[in-house]
Amino acid sequence: MVRRYDPERRGRIIDAAIRVVGARGIAGLSHRSVAAEADVPLGSTTYHFASLDDLLIAALRRSNENFARAMRESEALLAPDADLAEELARLLGEWFSGGRGRPELEYELYLAALRRPALRPVAAEWTDGTAELLAGRTDPATARALTALMDGICLQVLLTGGTYDAAYTREMLARIIG
Repeated sequence: MVRRYDPERRGRIIDAAIRVVGARGIAGLSHRSVAAEADVPLGSTTYHFASLDDLLIAALRRSNENFARAMRESEALLAPDADLAEELARLLGEWFSGGRGRPELEYELYLAALRRPALRPVAAEWTDGTAELLAGRTDPATARALTALMDGICLQVLLTGGTYDAAYTREMLARIIG
C-alpha cells in the first residue's frame, strides 16, 4: 500500500520495531523486517531511522514511557500521605499482570544498552526520570535506591522464571524508604 502523505508512518515503524523485537529478539531487528511488519516501503524505515540504533532508541523510549506514564498518573504515588512502598509494589504488580511478554520485551530493549552505547542515554533517561519522580516523595539517594531495587526485582522475576511477589516487594521497598 503506497501512502504519499502519512503522518503516522514514523510511529507505525516504531510500533513495528517493538513487535519485531518481541517476536524475534534484537537479533531479528533489521530495516527490512521492520518495513515488512509495518507494511511500508524499505526506504521509509531508513528515511525515518538512519541506523538500527536510531530505531532501537525510538523503540526503547516508547517502551520506557509505559511504566513512566503509570507512575506519573498514579495519584497515590504523588500523595504525600500515601504508602509509597505499597503504591510502587502495586504498580509493578499491574505491570506484570499482563503476563511476562511485555516486561520481557521492555527489558530486552533496556538491556540492549549493554552492547549498544547509543542506547545508554535512553536507558539513563528512564532511571533518572523514575528517580526524579520518586524524589518528590523522598530524598534523591533513596529515590535512586528504590529505582535500583525495582529494576533488580523485575530482573530476578524475568530471569529466574519466578512470579512477582507484591508482599516481598512492598517489604523490601519499605526497608529502603525507612
